[in-house]
Amino acid sequence: MATATLAGLKLTAAQKSTSINPVQLRRNKMSKRLWEQIQLAKAQTSGSQFSASKFRTIIDSETGVRKQVEVPKRVKAWWFIAENGKTAITVRYGARVLELAKGKFAIEISSPNELVSTLEVIKSAIEVGELDTQLETTAGNVRSSFQR
Repeated sequence: MATATLAGLKLTAAQKSTSINPVQLRRNKMSKRLWEQIQLAKAQTSGSQFSASKFRTIIDSETGVRKQVEVPKRVKAWWFIAENGKTAITVRYGARVLELAKGKFAIEISSPNELVSTLEVIKSAIEVGELDTQLETTAGNVRSSFQR
């Protein structure tokens, strides 16, 4: 039986980062929310139900032990039928709507069949960083509303 030693391995001083870049954190949050919207749109087109779930910590009343339980999460659709009869999609960061361009808050699509593909384009734009300035502005507005 052969024994392995550390001498045969390449050692390095690299350490895992303990903090994540705030820009990347916002991108990840938006990407996750857009994934939920895509799944909701796919379920809607196929006529099925989509239910996301989240974990909630509860304290058992009998034993007093804290435990995590999985509960369903409410996912609201970001799309709606506009006044002109076409479907419009808003992109939300928390409860706020992102301003995609100066004075433009929604994306208009001609039919609900384009919903999933449009949401996937938005998701890829978020992951590449095309909406970083809008995300930072909206996140700053959210943060400033908490300060007095």
